Amino acid sequence: MGRNPLNRKRETDALLLGIDLGMTMIDTAEMYANEEFVGSAIAAVRNVVFLVSKVLPEHASYVGTLQACEQNLKRLGTDRIDLYLLHWKGLHPFEETIKAMTKLQKEGKIVRWGVSNIDVDDMNLIHSQPNGGDCCANQVLYNLGERGVEFDLIPWSQQNNIVVIAYSPIAMGKLLHTPALVQVAKKHQASPAQIALAWTIRMEGVMAIPKAASQSHVRENFNALNISLDQEDIRLLDMAFPPPHRKIPLAGW
Repeated sequence: MGRNPLNRKRETDALLLGIDLGMTMIDTAEMYANEEFVGSAIAAVRNVVFLVSKVLPEHASYVGTLQACEQNLKRLGTDRIDLYLLHWKGLHPFEETIKAMTKLQKEGKIVRWGVSNIDVDDMNLIHSQPNGGDCCANQVLYNLGERGVEFDLIPWSQQNNIVVIAYSPIAMGKLLHTPALVQVAKKHQASPAQIALAWTIRMEGVMAIPKAASQSHVRENFNALNISLDQEDIRLLDMAFPPPHRKIPLAGW
């Protein structure tokens, strides 16, 4: 979002409607090249927005993270980032990134910090570092078609009070014609996308960040919050999209 000037008003209106409905977490990153758009779109309502951005791994040294955050803040036109994430594991030691995150917290430039696309072994390593226990979130690929994180990463995260943030929760629409998903959607008088989204956030400690570039799409996502899937729904979806029975490498990166 925010890259095509012709779509700017429609996308801004979508963001503002979502915020007005209470979906106040806005996710961006330096890699997305849309921080200026996000900052402009939310400027009038910044104090009610929970703003998330990310540092690229090649910038995630101690000094590099500090410098990257300054640039994030400048592009976003804000004095703080509510949740700052390491976008994925790179060559810089976690210790350096954590040290920088801690400094940024103390200076009030970020409120919380976390990671993205990080698997269990590295999460354990992060937690073993000084101040590593302050890591509060892990943003990962998670949807009906990508369930590997259920085997170990989600349970580990729940045990360690780490919020799992699911990106691509409806798999960019690739799964929406699956018969089981369509069947459950008809039962709930909902769209398959709403069922996929409701399924993704069914567990404690898991939230989702679906893209919504129009007001109609925002309302569709919002109404998924009212859907409660029962055991029969879960059984049908599990048959179509089996849960993992072994360790699967983290998907996405």
